Amino acid sequence: MGGTWFLGRAIVDDVLRRGWEVTTFNRGRSGAVEGSDTVRGDRTSTDDLKRLASRGPWDAVIDTSSSEFPPRDVLLATDLLRPVAARWVHVSTVSVYEGWPHHPLTEDSPLLECPPDADESFGHTGADGSPTKYGFQKAGGEAAVRAAFGDDAVFLRPGVILGPGEYVGRLPWWLTRAQRGGRILVPAPGAQVIQPVDVRDVAAFAVDQAAGTDGSGQAFNIAHPEGISWADFIAECLAVTGSTGSPVWADSATLAAQGVKQWTELPLWRTHPGVWSVDASRAAVAGLHCRPLASTIADTWAWMQADGRPVEHPRWDEHGVDPAKEAQILAALGHP
Repeated sequence: MGGTWFLGRAIVDDVLRRGWEVTTFNRGRSGAVEGSDTVRGDRTSTDDLKRLASRGPWDAVIDTSSSEFPPRDVLLATDLLRPVAARWVHVSTVSVYEGWPHHPLTEDSPLLECPPDADESFGHTGADGSPTKYGFQKAGGEAAVRAAFGDDAVFLRPGVILGPGEYVGRLPWWLTRAQRGGRILVPAPGAQVIQPVDVRDVAAFAVDQAAGTDGSGQAFNIAHPEGISWADFIAECLAVTGSTGSPVWADSATLAAQGVKQWTELPLWRTHPGVWSVDASRAAVAGLHCRPLASTIADTWAWMQADGRPVEHPRWDEHGVDPAKEAQILAALGHP
């Protein structure tokens, strides 16, 4: 479900490398993948889903596109495809947890509650940005999959996914900013470890789970087990872009006083203690392998230099501090 954007494309590429047959179902806004059986359609359309089902059966469905749709649309797809699919691998999010981003998380942490047939109006976003309506909606999507597939479902709950093809724009913004050079506003402390994962590693794990037969109905948090410190992250961005820029470290209190928006104006920066405290040991035992994030940074830059163009997405423009605002903050910190 999907198959041409970022994670979906990486999954299809991984499947094809394994020599498997793969069908992609999408609206056709971002092309097709050579080697796949492409079915065009809208996942909210009963007729389109029935037409898709007629192309089955399949050993598994991997759903990478549910984030744009309310639970009732996920339920429609699972109900219509259940007769022709033995397994469903559902890409969800850590936002389904009640405690995210305030508390450390395991797969046993409580989930937000949302019915499987909820529409797009269900849920709310808290005053401090947590919980989120998005989290409620994704929890409802999980409930919809569980209702149809039971123990034949697997749930992947990633935090942040980076790598070649990224359309959200987090890592590309940092790389572009590093290339521009000069003094660069970065969040202290440099020793803080962040846990994004490479899209290709998530894809490989998703495909492995699609091939599984244990009938466990398990959920897996997807986060980098070692992560990377902010200091090393910035150093790698400077190194791969050949930049002579220099970081200016500012602590959270200073950034907040200067009105810097967490998560977007300085992508990946957020002060809530649970954001980068996600236990992914269950996935590691099940076979999740995460390459060093230095490789993710280098490969993303290589993709960008090769005229890599992500699909257009409104979230791209949300990321990055305006250069004029950054200059004002740097001047206020004594770095004109």
